[in-house]
Amino acid sequence: MDPTRLLAPPIHTTSNSQAASSPEPENATPSSSTTDQSPLSLQVPTSPTSKSLGGDTLRSRANSFNSTAETSRSRADSFNSKAETARSRGNSDLTTLRSRFEGDDLTTKEALRPDKSAEQDFQVDNSPFAFSPGQLNKTLNPKSLAAYRALGGIYGLERGLQTDLLAGLSVDETTIPEKIGFDEATATARSKPIDARPIIAQEAIVTGREVEGQFHDRKRIFSDNRLPAKKPISIWRLFWNAYNDRVLIILTIAAVISLALGIYEAVGQTPEEGEGQSVDWVEGVAIEVAVVIVVLVTGLNDYRREKQFSKLNARKDDRQVKAVRSGKSVMISVFDVMVGDILHLESGDSIPADGILVGGHGIRCDESSATGESDAMKKTGGSEVWQRMVEGTATSKLDPFIISGSKVLEGVGTYLVTSVGVNSSFGKIMMGLQAENEETPLQAKLAKMANWIGYLGTSAAGLLFFVLLFRFLGGLPNNTDSPAKRGSVFLDILIVAITIIVVAVPEGLPVAVTLALSFATKQMYKENNLVRHLRACETMGNATTICSDKTGTLTQNRMTVVAGLLGTHTNFARNIDMSNEEKTILTFAAAFDRLSPDVRSLLLQSVAINSTAFEGEEDGKATYIGSKTETALLTMAKEFLGMGPVAEERAGVEIVQLFPFDSDRKCMGVVIRLASGSYRLLVKGAAEIMLALATDELPDITAQSLEPFELTESARLRASANIDDFATQSLRTIAMLFKDFQQWPPVGVQTLEDDKSMARFEDVCQDMTFLGIVGIQDPLREGVAYAVKRCQDAGIVVRMVTGDNLTTASAIAKQCGIKTEKGLVMEGPKFRQLSDEEMDEVLPDLQVLARSSPDDKRILVKRLKYLGETVAVTGDGTNDGPALKLADVGFSMGVAGTEVAKEASAIILMDDNFSSIVKAVMWGRCVNDAVSKFLQFQITVNITAVILAFVSAVSSPDMHSVLSAVQLLWVNLIMDTFAALALATDPPTEQILDRKPTPKRAPLITTNMWKMIIGQAVYQLLVTFVLYFAGYNILGYDTRCATGPDFVKCTDELHTELNTMVFNTFVWMQIFNEFNNRRLDNKLNIFEGIQRNYFFIAINCIMVGGQIMIVFVGSTAFQIKRIDGPQWAVCILCALPCLLWAVVLRCIPDAYAKMLFDFVCRIWLAGARPIMKVLAVVFRPVGKAFGALSRTVFTPTKRFSKRTVAKISRKKGAEEETSGKGKNPAADLEAADASEMKKITSTTTPQPPPQQQQTSAEFPLQPPPITLTTAT
Repeated sequence: MDPTRLLAPPIHTTSNSQAASSPEPENATPSSSTTDQSPLSLQVPTSPTSKSLGGDTLRSRANSFNSTAETSRSRADSFNSKAETARSRGNSDLTTLRSRFEGDDLTTKEALRPDKSAEQDFQVDNSPFAFSPGQLNKTLNPKSLAAYRALGGIYGLERGLQTDLLAGLSVDETTIPEKIGFDEATATARSKPIDARPIIAQEAIVTGREVEGQFHDRKRIFSDNRLPAKKPISIWRLFWNAYNDRVLIILTIAAVISLALGIYEAVGQTPEEGEGQSVDWVEGVAIEVAVVIVVLVTGLNDYRREKQFSKLNARKDDRQVKAVRSGKSVMISVFDVMVGDILHLESGDSIPADGILVGGHGIRCDESSATGESDAMKKTGGSEVWQRMVEGTATSKLDPFIISGSKVLEGVGTYLVTSVGVNSSFGKIMMGLQAENEETPLQAKLAKMANWIGYLGTSAAGLLFFVLLFRFLGGLPNNTDSPAKRGSVFLDILIVAITIIVVAVPEGLPVAVTLALSFATKQMYKENNLVRHLRACETMGNATTICSDKTGTLTQNRMTVVAGLLGTHTNFARNIDMSNEEKTILTFAAAFDRLSPDVRSLLLQSVAINSTAFEGEEDGKATYIGSKTETALLTMAKEFLGMGPVAEERAGVEIVQLFPFDSDRKCMGVVIRLASGSYRLLVKGAAEIMLALATDELPDITAQSLEPFELTESARLRASANIDDFATQSLRTIAMLFKDFQQWPPVGVQTLEDDKSMARFEDVCQDMTFLGIVGIQDPLREGVAYAVKRCQDAGIVVRMVTGDNLTTASAIAKQCGIKTEKGLVMEGPKFRQLSDEEMDEVLPDLQVLARSSPDDKRILVKRLKYLGETVAVTGDGTNDGPALKLADVGFSMGVAGTEVAKEASAIILMDDNFSSIVKAVMWGRCVNDAVSKFLQFQITVNITAVILAFVSAVSSPDMHSVLSAVQLLWVNLIMDTFAALALATDPPTEQILDRKPTPKRAPLITTNMWKMIIGQAVYQLLVTFVLYFAGYNILGYDTRCATGPDFVKCTDELHTELNTMVFNTFVWMQIFNEFNNRRLDNKLNIFEGIQRNYFFIAINCIMVGGQIMIVFVGSTAFQIKRIDGPQWAVCILCALPCLLWAVVLRCIPDAYAKMLFDFVCRIWLAGARPIMKVLAVVFRPVGKAFGALSRTVFTPTKRFSKRTVAKISRKKGAEEETSGKGKNPAADLEAADASEMKKITSTTTPQPPPQQQQTSAEFPLQPPPITLTTAT
């Protein structure tokens, strides 16, 4: 039902007596004559002849729902009544009324008095509007009927905001030349109705072009509906954060000291005879430069990540809302909502801005997220609230206020926007709650693993430092070098140890996850997956089951009525096989031509009035907007029942009560008042459920009378057979019922507690008259069967959860490939009656859940998760929210989904297509694979670099590592940054779906990964050790230096040359091994898809170019020597075989590798446990001594400093209080209030349970378990 046309309130009118006694204000807009202008005729303002729905409704508009004429049945309390009643307070003065609501006795000034914290919101310059943002906010801070009255009610707001309650804002509005004053706007509500107000002609206003400077004044005064983006962290701050690492700071200090000593040696000391000028200072400079490069690269990476996530957040907050502009219902971005807009409200909507309800039916909102109120809040139209104020019957229970951030639970209507963006209630809350980027579970796991790898590396560095330190101290008595040189040697030891820590700490692991996630989410957005929560991206890769809706996900959601049954005898169809010898199938035109005028009118009412769809525009074309089922019915009515514009069809109909669609009862209804004074209930819904509610039928659709007759058993069987026939053709079946009543609510039925004029649906929807059935076709989406097959190949069980009947659901599931011969199909009501044990027995074979409610879906998801499944579920309705939240990954529909469903979901399918879910699975697995690839690469480098540096430094006579500090920093840059970028950007291939999902508790490092890590580390260490220890002889260096005065110099140069070759070979092995790590399985093609990964190609070019440049021009800084062509060949030929070695490793079965690793682990643990016990015995006294020293020395010092600071703070506070007390009583009072609120807040803040508080104390940090599994 189009709320704008059907539900907008009428222009406020007053009785003649009131008009006579209340003179019109001078500044009120003049009105020529008081003519009735019904809001039901919106978009057709000049139509003199409204198409009737039949003889029942062909009557004077004076008898309609909005009539101002006196009626025999007074409806003084009804929604839009203007009837004079026995108790009229129209002539009363508002200021003298007895108070009936909070603030009733407040004057306008008092009701709109600004708060001190928001005074700037009341001050606007050169505003064409009557109200400031602060005055509009007073209606909702908190809800205030007094402020609403002070602003002139709904009509004062309409005038003051220069909008139109019927036609909305003009799309051509830019600046507003006319200025409206406060008094002029508020006088509008007390004057005669502005019936001469122009209604905007659609064809004159809707231009279909971009309007430059659109809504300029509104944006200037009230802002738009965007929250200011969270202030991004500046790039300089990111650089500082990257540098603010203790290890890097220590390394910097050591490098500065080394630089100072180097400069002292070069400048302050005379070189010995035969030695050149000292260049040890170069190492200090090189280290500082390397640290700067590491910081710059890390900071730029973080900056890039922040930019990508800010774009993601902007995309996920955007959505489409339904607005009325220039008299037309259009879809606009939520960011484009303006103050003065008229927005539609429907069940499931998330309200985007504050406002006042214009009109509606049965609007109830969940405001718990905005106000903390847990009850569903019933809303009253703004015009009714104003009328009750005028009559003196207003109470505090009246609530016309629509709060942003709340959700519409039921009903339809429209509301006037009064506050947007930072001025709205939700905006003010969100400004203080702009969340940081979330940490995903994988990031948390890897951070723990990185810590432990860092601990091991730090232990190795510490051991190396102490070994070299003891050697250094032991050689001091015989050391004849100058103090500066000895200090330089000590600093070299310290720097190498610190650099090993830098290399060993894998800070690139969490960065790799971030890069993989940011890259994946960007690519997923291009493939119609909008990721709202990053954890869903990685979780989706391991999904084991998908519970999918049917409509719109598996099907196209392009519904068309293709068959039907009128009464129980007349069948009609088109373009489908409905051949049957026992019945005659008519064409649509032939079937509908048989209808009598009364039956035609009744059928048209069932389609046009009992509907929430409305006319609007999409892509510049006129269409129906709303549920695809209802748009299909409206299209049928337009083509074969002669239905005109929906607004005209609904114009003369008085809606008495509306029953919105409910997913539990599978139907919707509406009650209308007929011209005869009786009432008619129209219901439509799931065919078999509607048939069960019917007891009568119209046996002859050609008869003039609508008198029902009993529905015989044979007629019921015929209708049931038609339902089954339609279902076997995969058609959705909708039945229509009706029933007439003499009064409403009927005698003897239960009414709603808060509105006695409204009846309970279950009490009135009984003994209905069967009108007919339609079969609606929704063809399968192209490629959905292939997508389901790919999921099944990937080890993912696809289940269809639908509201269709058993036959239809089973037929469509077979077409999709979901239903197999042994698969089980069950109905929701039966499923929910099963015990937990019975469910566990049924679930492995359950493939289709038909006639299911959202609660059935929630139960299904809950039970699947209990069985250890990783569950993905799709949903589009408000009631799907619990299931979407409960699932591991919730997918909401971007096109057909409600805002509640979207907020509950983790990923939004922007095209509602099941194939997009398959893309999400692929990218989820790609993220997990990218992290595993990088983890495999980095641990290999860590092991090799740390062991190589340790062994070479310990074995070297001068205690120098073969890899200098600057070289290790270059290796660290390759590991933590370049490799992360290269390996995290590999796009997924179709082959990624050829394996089973990874279990939830699977280890990060699989057997296959351990095989590659240890195998490559062994090869790299073997090659580098051979070059380092035996290269001197193998390469003939021992014969190249003749004995003489230059022997030492020649030997040093050859030693540097050999170290250069070791360093060069080591780096090239990492470059080649990066290609090996592009695959995690045992397949051999490591170059698959490499041509599509431009990042990988570009980054490897940078690494290769950087290494070549370092060897050729970085000799002094990197402590290396330029090598010639043959030596380059040796380096490449030593590094290249790691590619061939990877082939050998992949040929080793994982099962054999697992057996070997298990055996080695047992041997290692058997030897390590006694050693650890001995170390514990040795170092326990040391730990106790240190603890005693800490308690004796540090603790008293710390306690003294705390006491001193506390005393100074108290003294300073007392002085300030003494000097400032009494000067500003208001500030003192405000401070006291704040202090009291702080106390209240602190006492009511929930505290974690004791178990959680003691976790860190009772459970010391444990290393992550390393489990060996076999890769498939």
